[in-house]
Amino acid sequence: MPDFVTLPEADRFVLRNVALPLAITESILAAGREGLAPADMVIGNGKIETITAPGATPADLPSVDLKGGQVWPCFVDMHTHLDKGHIWPRQPNPDGTFMGALETVGQDREANWTAEDIATRMDFALRCAYAHGTKLIRTHLDSLPPHHIRTWEVFADMRDRWAGRIDLQAAALFPFDMIWDEPYFAEMVASVSKHGGALGGVTQMSVDLDKRLDKLFKAASDADLNVDLHVDETADKEARTLEAVAEAVLRNKYEGQVVVGHCCSLAQQDEADAQRIVAKTVEAGLNVVSLPLCNMYLQDRHAGRTPRWRGVTLVHELMAAGANVSIASDNTRDPFYAYGDLDPLEVFREGVRILHLDHPIDSAIRLMTAHPAKAIGRNDLGWIKAGNPADLILFTARGWTELLSRPQSDRIVLRNGKAVDRTLPDYRELDDILGVQ
Repeated sequence: MPDFVTLPEADRFVLRNVALPLAITESILAAGREGLAPADMVIGNGKIETITAPGATPADLPSVDLKGGQVWPCFVDMHTHLDKGHIWPRQPNPDGTFMGALETVGQDREANWTAEDIATRMDFALRCAYAHGTKLIRTHLDSLPPHHIRTWEVFADMRDRWAGRIDLQAAALFPFDMIWDEPYFAEMVASVSKHGGALGGVTQMSVDLDKRLDKLFKAASDADLNVDLHVDETADKEARTLEAVAEAVLRNKYEGQVVVGHCCSLAQQDEADAQRIVAKTVEAGLNVVSLPLCNMYLQDRHAGRTPRWRGVTLVHELMAAGANVSIASDNTRDPFYAYGDLDPLEVFREGVRILHLDHPIDSAIRLMTAHPAKAIGRNDLGWIKAGNPADLILFTARGWTELLSRPQSDRIVLRNGKAVDRTLPDYRELDDILGVQ
């Protein structure tokens, strides 16, 4: 699809008549309607030189008029599963349930996850994300043997190959009952540490949960690793490991960054219990990420019965209490979520609807930009600021309703001030490894 504007070929030019979301823009611009500020931007030598009121930039510079179109920073997608991505054609979920996903992913992992298979699917997914405008991705990596070694080596190679285009982080994903397997756990921690990852895992209610968490946080402290956990991804109100994680952080005086993903059962708690858990989450400084598309797909699914709830956590209550809350893509075309393309704008668009992030909508953009960047230690990303690299997304859409009513397939992605090729890879590229005839 042709670009909606043609950018000047000069190294220094002006983006005129843009709309900047003030919630993520560091400037003294005057607020416009719905928190969108009219502005001009000078782009020079790959950076944002200046941000000014319209008409205040040099008239002799080459320029392009966006006619009120929005400009965003590139996306931060802080919770994905690149190692699982795009296996649906060869391993679909038989019934759309969480258990169906667990079983079929396990079967595919055992039968098909060679280094070549994982790398091919990862690269395909990253090309999609890059075309959509993503600059940083954190992926969880299934770290059951032998993948606590094999997949991490593939990831490290992929991180090197994609350096300068997408920054990659990773977190180990493993069942918490394996934490007592001493040889495995030590080897897994060493692999994560070697490749600069985060410790993760799937928390589960158990009589020794506190001991498991203490061991995890001690290992993380000793190896100077951050922690990123899958927490309470269920409708069962008896699942309250979020509170246990918060207490473990405080009890162990753990000083690294802690991310807790999903936290679905929090929305099932009685009001008093929910308030207590939210307060403890904030006290412990936990970063919460909601995965609205995947959670709506899996949660409360029963054959022949309409789902009764949205499957998402208490985003508004957490933010009101002071928690750093984000949203992210999660799974892509695998048994945990049959759809998706690692397009954070799709996640944002549907997240606004699912989570009622509008009324007002001004600050919702932070959940896909500044908040996830902060959660995973990259405060330099997610903001529009003079001096930052001109890694930007240009939209023809002016207000929020224009932006959220269409997929914005004509967006322009700038990296270092230059438009990138937004051609998406063809699914047919994966036919051979997926066995598609």
